[in-house]
Amino acid sequence: MLRHTLIHPEINAVLGRAGHHSKILIADGNYPASTKRGPNAALVCLNLSPGLVTVSQVLRALLSAVPIDEVNTMGIPADDPYAQAGEPPVWAEYRRDLAAAGLSLPLRPISKWDFYEAVASPDHVLTVQTGDQALWGNLLLTMGCRTA
Repeated sequence: MLRHTLIHPEINAVLGRAGHHSKILIADGNYPASTKRGPNAALVCLNLSPGLVTVSQVLRALLSAVPIDEVNTMGIPADDPYAQAGEPPVWAEYRRDLAAAGLSLPLRPISKWDFYEAVASPDHVLTVQTGDQALWGNLLLTMGCRTA
């Protein structure tokens, strides 16, 4: 019986094969997950319906299962209409999730097109597609290493 909150068998299998520096994308409902992923990345679709499941729900489950060294968000281009609104509200939720897991990691935005390039890396092992409707809700996690 698993002791962490992540029980999805395919996600657990991918994470079990992954290691330090592996990348995990938690994609919002707008992300083109079928075309923007690394050559070694499994795709798990959890987009049941609009709003289900959310990126934050997946983040909490993943944080219970694997160590994370870095968290990247998709940065909003300055010329995008959404850039005028400031930081997306969902980022505050991610910070709360990280803090609740005992992590003091900052969210590090990567510009939109560089984010797509980072996801195309051979180190990208998993994309979890959600039905999250939050704008700019994508997260790219870098796995850490297990310590005693």
